[in-house]
Amino acid sequence: MRVLIQRVKEASVTIDNKVISLIHNGLLIFVGITDDDNKDDVLWLTKKIANIRLFNDENGVMNRSVIESGGDILAVSQFTLMASTKKGNRPSYIKAAKPEISIPLYEDFCSEMEIAINKPIQRGVFGADMKVGLLNDGPVTIFIDSKNRE
Repeated sequence: MRVLIQRVKEASVTIDNKVISLIHNGLLIFVGITDDDNKDDVLWLTKKIANIRLFNDENGVMNRSVIESGGDILAVSQFTLMASTKKGNRPSYIKAAKPEISIPLYEDFCSEMEIAINKPIQRGVFGADMKVGLLNDGPVTIFIDSKNRE
């Protein structure tokens, strides 16, 4: 699994001109899934995201987690995170998992994220044509791949 995390002042998902998800002060997480991802990837990532220190403390140092800062989370499925640009100019998405694998893992990721931060999170709609709006805070943008664990 790959995630792209952005610390945001605000983030939203709009479908058919209707806002379906909205957060303030938290993390927008784009989630990409491959065929070989499993529950171990979900658990490792949700623990890492819940505890990664991306929020400022009283001294302006990024020393607080989303839990400690009371931040919200919006998770959006994003198959394009699995793009391969090795050959030519057209990205290949062959590494992206098919819906029968990715939908349950995305739902599992969202559920485990709620457990990890002990509150509900907002979600995108898998496979929908979503308009994602955000106001990046910092900017702070972090990429994590569960296979590399770095």
